[in-house]
Amino acid sequence: MSKLLANPRIATSLVVSAIALIGIAAATRLQDQSSRSILTRPAPPPDHRIAYGKDPLQFGELRLPKGSGPHPVAVIIHGGCWMAEFGLSYMGHLAANLTEAGIATWNIEYRRVGNEGGGWPGTFQDVALGTEYLGTLAKTHSLDLNRVIAIGHSAGGHLALWLAARKKLPKDSPLHHDGLLQLQGAIPLAAITDLRRTGTACDRIVSKLMGGSPEDYQSRYQQASPIELLPLGVKQIVIQGETDNIVPVAMAKDYAEAAKRKGDDVKLVVIEKAGHFELVDPQSFAWPKVKDEVMELVKFEKKGDSK
Repeated sequence: MSKLLANPRIATSLVVSAIALIGIAAATRLQDQSSRSILTRPAPPPDHRIAYGKDPLQFGELRLPKGSGPHPVAVIIHGGCWMAEFGLSYMGHLAANLTEAGIATWNIEYRRVGNEGGGWPGTFQDVALGTEYLGTLAKTHSLDLNRVIAIGHSAGGHLALWLAARKKLPKDSPLHHDGLLQLQGAIPLAAITDLRRTGTACDRIVSKLMGGSPEDYQSRYQQASPIELLPLGVKQIVIQGETDNIVPVAMAKDYAEAAKRKGDDVKLVVIEKAGHFELVDPQSFAWPKVKDEVMELVKFEKKGDSK
């Protein structure tokens, strides 16, 4: 350990990560205690744990509804400031609840800051690769690839919006992917929508995710920040807790206004008295509203479906 700390770059990295974790913990303590427990509360087990790549972190949890299908699909993307310390487990509660309601869920893990290969471009490449893997899963499971949406929380909300926009990336971008699967909608929950903007608990990690500052990597930020990729061209339901102390409500409002100005079909839902974790906790007072929006989006995207 002493040798690691003797390296200025490694020492600085460790300090930044420690400060970020302290900041997240402090902000989280201000949120409703019962919903914050979702971070340690065991989630219902998935039906399948499936690798979508060769790296140990390239896997997803597939949950399938009862019935013959084909089932609409929600790609679930967890948050945690894109950091290795936070994984997908807590989003298993949301995934299981939606699966009970009739939506197949694909809760994906991905390489993050602190993992080998995480950050730019690996984190983005993993999320894209994991989503495209639905094409393979559909061969053995009854999935409706015409009704695929992305639901992401916090930093995962950023990635859900980015997924919806990636078709706009230039072909020479390391994030470009010639995938055939197109999202039909995105639901960012307490999402980080602007990587250049400060004011979230994840501010200190953004430059680590991107490999440097916006001044150093202008093109990277243009390719990775949802607000700079507008219009996305898919329906978006931006859901935010009014009292969120981790991602401020102003970020959601400003993003929704910018998206509407660009011509996107965007709905902003601000839930009163909700913090950061109530939005993903099926036991919270905020969850029924979130679930209703998810179900409505899935029904909306099914062309000709009057159910």
